[in-house]
Amino acid sequence: MITKRFEPAPVKQALSHEILMQIEKPARYLGNEINAACKDRKSVDISFCMCFPDVYEVGMSHLGIQILYDLFNRRADTFCDRVYSPWMDLDAILRREKIPLFAVESQDPVKSFDFLGITLQYEMCYTNILQILDLSGIPLRSCDRTMEDPFVIGGGPCTYNPEPIAPFFDLFYLGEGETQYDALMDAYKVWKASGKPRTAFLEMAAEIPGMYIPQFYDAVYHEDGTLASFTPNNPHASPTVRKEVVRDMTTAIYPEKPLVPHIRAIQDRVVLEIQRGCIRGCRFCQAGMIYRPVRERDEKRLEELAITMLDATGHDEISLSSLSSSDYSRLPELVDFLIGECSRRKVNISLPSLRIDAFSLDVMSKVQDVRKSSLTFAPEAGTQRMRDTINKGLTEEAILSGAGEAFESGWNRVKLYFMLGQPWETDEDREGIAGLCERIAERYYQVPKEQRNGKCQIVASTAFFVPKPFTPFQWAVMYTPQEYLGMAKTVNHAIREQLNQKSIRYDWHEAYVTVLEGVLARGDRRVADVIEAVYRKGEIYDAWTENFRYDVWVSAFEECGLSMDFYNRRQRREDELFPWDFIDTGVTKAFLLREWKKAGNAQTTYNCRQQCSGCGARKFGGGVCFEHSNAVC
Repeated sequence: MITKRFEPAPVKQALSHEILMQIEKPARYLGNEINAACKDRKSVDISFCMCFPDVYEVGMSHLGIQILYDLFNRRADTFCDRVYSPWMDLDAILRREKIPLFAVESQDPVKSFDFLGITLQYEMCYTNILQILDLSGIPLRSCDRTMEDPFVIGGGPCTYNPEPIAPFFDLFYLGEGETQYDALMDAYKVWKASGKPRTAFLEMAAEIPGMYIPQFYDAVYHEDGTLASFTPNNPHASPTVRKEVVRDMTTAIYPEKPLVPHIRAIQDRVVLEIQRGCIRGCRFCQAGMIYRPVRERDEKRLEELAITMLDATGHDEISLSSLSSSDYSRLPELVDFLIGECSRRKVNISLPSLRIDAFSLDVMSKVQDVRKSSLTFAPEAGTQRMRDTINKGLTEEAILSGAGEAFESGWNRVKLYFMLGQPWETDEDREGIAGLCERIAERYYQVPKEQRNGKCQIVASTAFFVPKPFTPFQWAVMYTPQEYLGMAKTVNHAIREQLNQKSIRYDWHEAYVTVLEGVLARGDRRVADVIEAVYRKGEIYDAWTENFRYDVWVSAFEECGLSMDFYNRRQRREDELFPWDFIDTGVTKAFLLREWKKAGNAQTTYNCRQQCSGCGARKFGGGVCFEHSNAVC
């Protein structure tokens, strides 16, 4: 008797086996990952394609995509699929063979979806946005789209100045996606049944909190190039768009069964978001301002999520996600629980964003191999004056004390992160980086020899400062690439003169990328012409050093009649109208200006738990603003 072998139903694939054999890491494009939704598009009313405009391994590591993917697919009437930027090899094949870009699960063309939602995590992905649109057959500019095209919506931190990419988007969602996407989807169903033109849906969307529709606003410029006015041209649009905030993090939707990538991703682990926001108020940090106020998740809910997510994924590592994990009020209790649970499961624990103190060192010694790991400090500046200028809230005494405790506990490797080119910085501050590294090395050799773990290893890294919207440093001037590199040489030379120079290694960030990032971060709507011109010249993956060509960008700015120096080198007036001023983040411009002036005098500001500084975030009605009676903002 011959038994018929079971043959699974054929799986739909947008790429042939021949093409898959030609490209690097074909698993990037196959879909069908563990915990994928796999809904039937024919059974739903709305199809939403979520996009991360970078390679699969980066996009699959992004928590925001996982949250929104889960949120949309919980709706019975909606199917959410995903797409990532195809790598250079597949990009060339798609163009040559005229294959439309497709979503990974359904393998359907991206253009066939109702929505294309693009996460805007960093400015250097802007050419990849155009790559996604172009390969999908969607007109690059919103004004050229028809009823046959999806609505293109942007979200994420770069939407806090969406103007450089505004012409490429139909709408932007400003703030946290858990609050208003249901209202937007409901509005879409009403519009779809009405048979009205695209503009009618955008007018409905404009009346939903947090939605910004670029075509409903006009920008007018002074003769000197600065913004003269930014006003609505449609009665449905509001002069101000307020960001959306999740007030109760404990009850907010969170993916209990997150997607598990086919191949190793940048963050290949369970991610437990313990809180949003940061109390510290560093003046260079955009995230610390735009995500205010601090809101914590309940410890018991986090414990439940940890167990559920580990069971659902099979991951062998769990990581806490927060801008400053040490500031989570129930961290000791949560860590104790995780140590017990993860020890039983043989799961590793990753604890990023910890301040180096006795508790943190004790915890880290329990969850990682001291002899194989390194500690990370982020002093950000080499002198106390500069740390006060940026409101870092970290003294040299605390740095040396933390390093000393670490060395006595067996650590011998330390990574130090700094920034160069910050406002009011001098060569003395830059040389101070070398001095601080030297004093940390000296502290290591004060530990009795029998307690040391080999030679001391200190790695100092410097990024170049980029002023971002909605920070006290949004008024700051940037430097040229040559000036930035000169600063790095000053640090390097100073390190070479230290007694313990052999224990110190120094590296620095790419200066040319930094300068362009500064333009894209604070640019206006006119910069969109430059981005498109650069894309037309074949540029994508600018965030990847091997693909970045600064000269192409310089050429495009010249062709478009714009100057990079106008956006970076010009001292901005205190009363200047910025392209992002129509956005209400809660944090007021008056507060940011007060902090800018305090920075010039190296004056510090208390963190949010010590004393309310009146930033304005209290208007959202929750979080740290209401923890103490002195909250008067």
